[in-house]
Amino acid sequence: MLQGIRADFILMCLLAAIPVLLSLFLAWPPLKRSWFRFTYGWSLVALIAVVFLELSTPSFLLQYDIRPNRLYVEYLKYPKEVFSTLWHGFRVPLLLGIAFTVGLALLFRRLLRVADADLQLWPVKLHTLIWPLAVFIVFAGIRSTTQHRPANPAMFAITGDAMVNSLVINSGYSVLYAIYSLKHEARSTEVYGKLPEDVMIAQTRDWPWLKAYQYNNPDYPTLHWQQAQVSRQKPLNVVIVLQESLGATFVGSLGGVPVTPHLEKLKTEGIWFNNLYATGTRSVRGIEAVVAGFMPTPAQSVVKLSNSQQGFTTLASVLQQQGYQTQFVYGGEAHFDNMRSFFTGNGFSDIVDFRRIKAPQFVGSWGASDEDLFNTAHQQLMQMHAKGQPFFSLIFTSTNHEPFEFPDARIELHEEPKATANNAVKYADWAMGQFFDKAKASAYWQDTIFLVVADHDNRVYGSNLIPVDKFHIPALILGGQVKPNVIEPLASQIDLAPTLLSLAGVSACHPMDGRDFVADPVSPGRALIQFDNLFALMTDEDLTILRPNDTALIGHYDKITRQLNLKSGAADESKQQKALAHVQLPSYLYRERKYSSAAECQPTQ
Repeated sequence: MLQGIRADFILMCLLAAIPVLLSLFLAWPPLKRSWFRFTYGWSLVALIAVVFLELSTPSFLLQYDIRPNRLYVEYLKYPKEVFSTLWHGFRVPLLLGIAFTVGLALLFRRLLRVADADLQLWPVKLHTLIWPLAVFIVFAGIRSTTQHRPANPAMFAITGDAMVNSLVINSGYSVLYAIYSLKHEARSTEVYGKLPEDVMIAQTRDWPWLKAYQYNNPDYPTLHWQQAQVSRQKPLNVVIVLQESLGATFVGSLGGVPVTPHLEKLKTEGIWFNNLYATGTRSVRGIEAVVAGFMPTPAQSVVKLSNSQQGFTTLASVLQQQGYQTQFVYGGEAHFDNMRSFFTGNGFSDIVDFRRIKAPQFVGSWGASDEDLFNTAHQQLMQMHAKGQPFFSLIFTSTNHEPFEFPDARIELHEEPKATANNAVKYADWAMGQFFDKAKASAYWQDTIFLVVADHDNRVYGSNLIPVDKFHIPALILGGQVKPNVIEPLASQIDLAPTLLSLAGVSACHPMDGRDFVADPVSPGRALIQFDNLFALMTDEDLTILRPNDTALIGHYDKITRQLNLKSGAADESKQQKALAHVQLPSYLYRERKYSSAAECQPTQ
């Protein structure tokens, strides 16, 4: 109820913002009549809109299991089809809604009217003094928090049910936020050019590891059946440890002293990816790649976009269909970067964040420390394992993030002062090492495969057009039934989900077009990199770099010198087409709602 009132206050402040800003200029005695006409009209329209949205909410909920959102706005483009659907399928709610709206509009019209004799204004001096305070209150109300990001619908996602979470807010706020989000959902990839749909699909399928798949559903161009390469009597549990900002440059020795000694030890016990590259520079970009196997685009990550908050394929949704328990564990507030909303709407049945971490040993700017996170995760894994049902857990660390806060007396500092990235990485590595010591001694170890991978590097900088070396990240798969190996071919974060499914013994129908490295561990690979407004398709031979409204460039990345050497002239048309296809496809799948496992596909014969 308190969060609902908070959301209502945000909506009131949003509706009041423009009149409050204009009042200093329009609420002036000579303009008195015009000012009152404006505020009357504004208030009447706002009230009618709010009432209409709330009256139409029950029918929308029954149809889509969520409050009016982006779909509500999109359907305004098709009035004929929408009205026909409403008339034939929702005639009674439609007529009742219109009747109540008209009736309340007439009531509001009467209540808001003020006789000319009663039109009174504050003195100009008093208005001028009060105006800054009113502006501050309105915009503080809209932001509604002093945290890193302003309030958004994900902040009100306080349960594991997406529909219940949407009920906490109001429909006016939900629709206004959807309209605001639309600016991030334009055809962003068209700044690089455009390919016909059939060419785009053919180009993105032109990889050795995709040749064996059958794409039999024309409505879902990447949907296919993946047959697990490892046969299990019982599918294994899957745990992903997503390490905040752990670039490959941290792994090994820095100044002769290892910063990640525990990871160095663990990588000899599992499958180590020697040439894995992140898709972007933000945590949400890493999440969409690792958890959803989704390619990057110039737009915001799908974690934050409204069209992917329900019915969007993730590893959790695929495994949930296979009978897995699914969980997200995070030391901070799960609503950050819209994670809670995205996860609860796409297969995660349980969210464990700061509020559920009992008596944390240390709390920093980003929440509980990594050791508190891993202690909580270990307890959760033991509880899920005790149920006898397979589980999937995503554990997302946060200590290795500025301002690099962690408890004292845990590690020998790599350098002075304490609050540096190297020290934070070393502490995060220590906390992870403690977790795996416990995991190896637990009942769930033998039945579980773990993936340790970074979301991105800590900072992306350099003199290169694209700092390729700062996209290189570590990844390790280990567990009681995992045999040590080294994956040498070039790989992307989007390849990890299909590989995990195969190792876990899970055969499934899904749209994730990444590479299963169990099925094909030797073919030359590729990586996809989105850096600011540049997109690169990277192979062993070269990088094809797409630039907005400009010719594509070709370059070669030297892994020894870590330098990107651009070649003279533009990239040839075939390479440009292939790169363009790989950035256009995810935008198309998102926009057309085709990244879903809801449709069925037949097992490959």
